[in-house]
Amino acid sequence: MDIVGVEGEAAGGGAGARAVPAGEWEREPHPSDSLRTFDAVVQALREHAGLSRVDLGARVQYSKHTVESVELGRRMPDEAFVERAEEALGNTGVLRKAARHLTRGEAGLAAWFRRWARLEREAVSLCTYECRLVPGLLQSEAYARAVFEGTIPLRTDEELEVQLAARMERQAMMRERPTVPFSFIVEEHVFRRGFGDAEAMRGLVDHVLELTAPRNVTLQAVPVEARLHACLDGPVQVLETSEGRRLGYSEGQQNGRLISDPKEMILLCQRYDTLRSQALNPTESRDLLERLRGEL
Repeated sequence: MDIVGVEGEAAGGGAGARAVPAGEWEREPHPSDSLRTFDAVVQALREHAGLSRVDLGARVQYSKHTVESVELGRRMPDEAFVERAEEALGNTGVLRKAARHLTRGEAGLAAWFRRWARLEREAVSLCTYECRLVPGLLQSEAYARAVFEGTIPLRTDEELEVQLAARMERQAMMRERPTVPFSFIVEEHVFRRGFGDAEAMRGLVDHVLELTAPRNVTLQAVPVEARLHACLDGPVQVLETSEGRRLGYSEGQQNGRLISDPKEMILLCQRYDTLRSQALNPTESRDLLERLRGEL
């Protein structure tokens, strides 16, 4: 479940520091994991060298405020900063190598979900099991809005719109990749959980039926009368990379975990494959959704 101003750079600092004009570097409102890691490395190397932020600022020709912003994840370092900091902090090559993997944070996505979101955009197959709510890739706009409006802590209207835009942008991936297999197994009770009025509920079902109609998308429902099954430990996603590697993702309250251990992945894939045999087949699942729609 994926959840979810620019300020001027202060001038001044140590001798020889270069004042960065306001707006030259934009503040990173959603620091990526790679940026946080890079920043921590800069700070660790600086402290190991016995330098203050003023000292490093003088050596890299940036203000101490810029150094602070980089170390706190508020700024994406430019090439000049990386090169000068590399030379000032031992010239080990660590910062140059780390900088190659820097990515910007995706607005509207929870920090723990961003890496998975990037992986699923490149995956050659994606499998999803959900027992809590309609998977994000299948949610209608009205359903997604209701989910975000109900989250705690409450979000501003602006934050909600950013999250909603990110959810819909992720969903576009399914239409843009017609040869990638997408598999969804969803508990029937998820579709029965009410939100909004009957029209909104019907809109959700119609949306799910539309998105799962293409030949590369498979939806299977687990009926409420089904017995205990193989995935009772909770929702899970499994993808395959272009190199043939399988990765998994599981999520809980305020956290998510990327799973790469081969033994654990074998277990997750076995569970998912077993649940496929226990769920309704795709035709039966679509019939179930159409019956649910008729009940609204």
